[in-house]
Amino acid sequence: MEANQPHITNLIERCKKSDKNAQLEIYKAYYKAMYNVSFRILKDEFEAEDIMQEAFLTVFTKMHTYKGEVTFGAWLKRIVINKSLTQLKKNSRYKEVKMEVIPNDDVVQEEVMEYSGLKVNTVLNCLQGLKENYRLVLNLHLIEGYDYEEIAQILNYTNENVRTTVSRAKKKLKQVLLAENIQTQAYGR
Repeated sequence: MEANQPHITNLIERCKKSDKNAQLEIYKAYYKAMYNVSFRILKDEFEAEDIMQEAFLTVFTKMHTYKGEVTFGAWLKRIVINKSLTQLKKNSRYKEVKMEVIPNDDVVQEEVMEYSGLKVNTVLNCLQGLKENYRLVLNLHLIEGYDYEEIAQILNYTNENVRTTVSRAKKKLKQVLLAENIQTQAYGR
């Protein structure tokens, strides 16, 4: 999205001057990606749409605070994630599960297994079926690309808790994917 950085920079400067056409161009460039970010957190189309719209309103009213220290897309995504998490907490669907902290050397860092013929939609559907805290940390880590420290800051967890939760979530996702893969092979879906 930001391969055309001079164009985005120009649009940002125009947005800072309340140029409605520039705001519309920024919206068109980012709305699909930001909706997807919100939807993966909230699991509700209408809420994701509302949060995404609210985030853009915030961005356009707070554009003067954007300093360019990170890419505009990353800044916007962080706003969408924060608003989505706030909404999730308001819905009281978000339940922080305290995990016992285990030393880093006991945490086995495992990547999601690669299955031949496994479809992206299957992985995403299995991910959406995980319990809330697992789904949330895996979305932030694997899909949004945040590291453990960033996730800890976003969720107000300790680094150890994030590492433990990500490790357990990956393990659970593998189990679900393996079961899905076995079921698919058995029933030929």
